[in-house]
Amino acid sequence: MNENNEYISPAYNVRRVPIEKIRANAYNPNVVAPPEMELLELSIWEDGYTMPCVCYYCSEEDRYELVDGFHRYMVIKTSQRIYNREKGCLPVTVINKDLSNRMASTIRHNRARGIHSIELMTNLVSELKKAGMSDAWIIKNIGMDKDELLRLKQISGLAALFADKDFSIPERHAKIF
Repeated sequence: MNENNEYISPAYNVRRVPIEKIRANAYNPNVVAPPEMELLELSIWEDGYTMPCVCYYCSEEDRYELVDGFHRYMVIKTSQRIYNREKGCLPVTVINKDLSNRMASTIRHNRARGIHSIELMTNLVSELKKAGMSDAWIIKNIGMDKDELLRLKQISGLAALFADKDFSIPERHAKIF
């Protein structure tokens, strides 16, 4: 918000941040195959960084944690020619959200672009459930439907993911047990 209480998108305030002050998050389920990573490196070499990475600023550590842009971040860390040209800095926008909402933001950014690793998506849903997020919150904020969330819970096999549900044995089957 500005002084007139108008919302201003983070893209209007891009920062040039030294790569040493940026770290990856521990929950990004997005995976890019090697050929696409090579294409991304070429794209950044040919076109420059056309989109800033999205970060959360950790003021107590004076560090930035990635919310979106992990693979663009990896390019500058692994491509000496891009690191040199960019003088070791990455364009960054900052959002100020708690961890659960940063996780949701990561998923929204990723889902708008591509596919996810099922295993990593399952881990992320598990972390959100452990953080106390409801199924409704996950469905709304991650962009999943009920069936997809149920499948991820089933794949995980973790009882904790079903902790907020009531399960009972139907009366007609109770005699078996």
